[in-house]
Order: sequence, then structure tokens, then C-alpha cells
Amino acid sequence: MEGFSQWPKKKKIDWIDGSLSGNEKDLYQELSSYWHDGEEEQSLFEGFSENTVSNFHLPYGIAPNFLINNNMYAVPMVTEESSVVAAASSAAKFWARRGGVKTKVLGTVKNGHISFLWLDKRATLESKMPGWIAEMKAAVKPVTQSMEKRGGGIREVALKCIDEASGIYQLFVKFETCDSMGANFINTVLEEMASKLEVLMSVNCAGGEVLLSILSNYNPECLVLAELECPIQALGEFPGGMDAEAFAHRFHMAVTVALKDTYRAVTHNKGIMNGVDAVALATANDFRAIESGAHAYACRDGQYRSLSRCTLENNQFHFSMEIPLAVGTVGGLTRLHPLARRSLEILGRPDAQELMQIMAAVGLVQNFAAVKSLVTSGIQSGHMRMHLRNILQENKIPEQFHNQICQHFLDHKVSVSAVKDYYRELSK
Repeated sequence: MEGFSQWPKKKKIDWIDGSLSGNEKDLYQELSSYWHDGEEEQSLFEGFSENTVSNFHLPYGIAPNFLINNNMYAVPMVTEESSVVAAASSAAKFWARRGGVKTKVLGTVKNGHISFLWLDKRATLESKMPGWIAEMKAAVKPVTQSMEKRGGGIREVALKCIDEASGIYQLFVKFETCDSMGANFINTVLEEMASKLEVLMSVNCAGGEVLLSILSNYNPECLVLAELECPIQALGEFPGGMDAEAFAHRFHMAVTVALKDTYRAVTHNKGIMNGVDAVALATANDFRAIESGAHAYACRDGQYRSLSRCTLENNQFHFSMEIPLAVGTVGGLTRLHPLARRSLEILGRPDAQELMQIMAAVGLVQNFAAVKSLVTSGIQSGHMRMHLRNILQENKIPEQFHNQICQHFLDHKVSVSAVKDYYRELSK
């Protein structure tokens, strides 16, 4: 296929339509129904990506009652998974009555690197590098000066040996990017530094070349702490007559399993990311980068573990999490996407550090909600009840029966077969 990107949308859609067999719907009519009415707004969305033929909609919800550092937030969340927003809202309300979430930014440093070949002696490279670093910083001054005026820029440059036998070395560069996520800034600076390094090596070395220069999505020094704490007795009672002490001990043991067992840890951390990703999407932050960095941090000691921790000491229930979050509130799509702009407005126009804390708080509260369900009623009870509307639609059950079916399953176990059976009874 040649020139596909230059085709108008209708030609692209017609070409796709021709390759479908048994297509019941008019593909052009279906895809165009998701376009924005305004041509200008639709053009804006098409500019976000390439070869666009439509817009893909996801539910945009609000989770209220998030008390974070004594400030109340209504948090925008974008997710397609049933029960995520409901669980976050319920757990946020639970903790708002117990002091809310306490958060603290532990660091905001982001990383990038320049990998290169050096075919001379290591000692020679190490002796020359301090002077070269000064020259490279001077060379990128036109790029960094604007960021420096805002308090950011290059924080540190260090030489790292990757494989001395192969002559592979790395310049490890640390950055402060203020309220921007900083991907474009970091990559631009690194590429400019790499160009200067190649010139320096060509003059001073019989052989040397830059292999690559790129930011890292693993930023363990761009870190935020979130904590939930209250007296054990203040936790209250739980389904099945479970008292606060029994709940606290079951919860603590469940988190211990996630700390020790990788299989459990992956699903445990996925629950955290259900909340973090939903806020990242709502604010047009890079959730793939956030995901990869968080999971790398989860195995920083050599085994993949739970990101969250639970302790029971001095009759206090304490649930906390450290997570690396490189986010931005300026640049990228955060100001271009109209709903991302609105999300930041709903959150009170936070800076990057405040947004880090909001995301971490939502992730921890989401995690609490999931573990709470697991050690009390079970995860499927609430999840399937939230999923009930999807079951009704997937099985094409007429809308006139929906309310009655939903009412029935308030105190009955939800499953696809049970819903179908009950519908058959009603339809008789």
C-alpha cells in the first residue's frame, strides 16, 4: 500500500470496507457518526495521530469525595472497565471520613541517556569527559535557557560504563522539567548533546560514535508517596459481620501475599494502575510511560512486588505506596485536548507536583477498594453488578426489562447465565 496517508478519509474507509466480509453496517456512516460536528475540532483531533478515520470514545466519569492533604477533589477518570470509578468513589468517601489521603512528592528528577562507542582507553575517556560535559552543556544552552528560567534544566551528567569490552558507554543525564512531562525537551537536549559529543570524539579518538540518545521512562527519583492511616477500630464493620480487627489482619495478609508472590503482585498493581491510568487519560498524560515506569519500580530489588505496603502497629492501620510518576500539566496534549483542559480545570488547575499527588492518591484508594473487596465479599460481587448493564446490552435484552432485572440482582449473584435465565422467566 502506497500513499495511504494522503488519501481523504472517505477513500481510506471505502478501502477498509472493501476488505471486510459480511459487513452488515455502512462503515462510512458508522465511523463518521463519531466525528465531531465542528470541522475545526475534528481537524484538531485528527492532528493528534496519523491515518485517522474516526474518533474512539471512552467513558469520562467523575469520582467525588477525594480528600487529599485536606483538600477535596472531584477527580475525572477515563476508563472502560466496569466498577473502577464506582470503587474509587466509594473508597474515597470511606477515607474522607477518616482523614483522607496524605501525599508528598519525594522527587521530580527525570532521566535520559546517550549511549555511545568509545574505542580508546577508558582512562582517556574519563579524563576528557569533565571538559566535554561543559562543552556539551554550552552547546545546548539555546535549548535549555527557557526551561532554566522556569527553574528547570539539566541537573547532572555522569559517565557510565555499560560494557567496557565492547567499548559501550553512556552519558546518564538528569533533568528537571517543571510542569511539563518534558519528553520533547529531554529528547531535543540529548540529541543536541549527542551531536556535540560526536564532534568531540572525532577530534580526540581514533574511533567513536553515538549509538542512540533517548529519555528513560524509568524515573525512580520522580517519586510520590501516598498514605492512608487511621486507628484500626475506626475502620468500622464489613460485610458478613467482619469486625475492624479481623478486616485489618486479613487486609494486611493479602498485601503480604502481593509482596511475596509475583503472580498476585501483577494483578494487585494492575488495580493501582486502574486508578492512575484513568486520571492520566483524563488529563492527556502518557499512561504507557507511567505504566512501564511503575512496573519497573515494582521490581527494583530483583523481584516484582506490590507497589503498596500495609502495616499494623500501635493499633494503627497504615496503607501506603511510593510510585514514580512523570506527568505534566503543560505541553503535549494537556492543553490541546479540550477535555484534558477541562479535567485540569475540574482539578483546580494543578501544577505537575499536585497532579502527581492526585494520581498517586487515586491509585492507592483504588488499590484499597480492590483488596477490601477481595478479603470481604469477593471481587466479583461488586464488579459483576456494575457489569450487569453491559450483559444486558451484549445479550440484546429489551430495555423495558432492564430496571426490573437490575432490581432483582441487587440481592442475587450476577452471572451471564443467571441474567439470561431470569430474562426468560420475565419474558414469559
